[in-house]
Amino acid sequence: MLLFQSAPEGIEAGCDEAGRGCLAGPVVAAAVILPKGFYHAKLNDSKQVNKGNRDELRSYIEENALAWAVASCSPEEIDEINILNASILAMHRALEKLKLTFHTIAVDGNRFKPFGEIPYTTEIKGDGRFLNIAAASILAKTHRDELMEKLHLEYPMYGWNTNAGYPTIAHRNAIREFGVTPYHRKTFQLLPKQLHLDL
Repeated sequence: MLLFQSAPEGIEAGCDEAGRGCLAGPVVAAAVILPKGFYHAKLNDSKQVNKGNRDELRSYIEENALAWAVASCSPEEIDEINILNASILAMHRALEKLKLTFHTIAVDGNRFKPFGEIPYTTEIKGDGRFLNIAAASILAKTHRDELMEKLHLEYPMYGWNTNAGYPTIAHRNAIREFGVTPYHRKTFQLLPKQLHLDL
C-alpha cells in the first residue's frame, strides 16, 4: 500500500523522471499534486506497470490530480550539463509549470537541488512508496514514450517505438550500421568500448 505523501501535512508535489539511462532522446520529468483520498489499485512505480495499465493510469492521474506538469531537457542539454543535472533541471521545469501552490517536494532518488525556498526530501525507491511520486513516474514515462514513438517516425531504423532510446542490442546495432542522429546523446557510451564510433 503506497503512502499518500512523504510530508506529514501540507500540499506536496511528487517528482520523478524517465529516460536517464537512454542513449537517445530527452530526459522527461513530471510533477504531480494529488487530492486527499486519491486511489487507483494499479498505481505503482512505472517500471512495475505494463504499458496498457500505464496508459490507463496516465488518463486517471491527469483527470484527477489537483495539478500536474511534464517538462524535459534535450539531448544537447544533457551533453552540456550531464544527465544528473539535466534530470534535476527537468524536474525544476515541471515544478515551475504547476498551477497550484505547494509547501513541500518529494523527489524519487537521492539527488536534488533546492527549488527556491521550498523544503524537499529525496526518497530512494520513492516511486514504489509514495502515491505522488508513483503518479509522477507514470506521467514522465508515458509522455516520454509517446515522444519517442514520434521520433521513431523520423528515424525508424533505431526502434525507438519499442526500446524508447534505451541501450538494447538492436539499438546499438542500428547505431553501428547507421551512425548517430541529432537525438543521440553524444557524451554517452553509444557503443561498447571495443567498438569505435566517429562522432
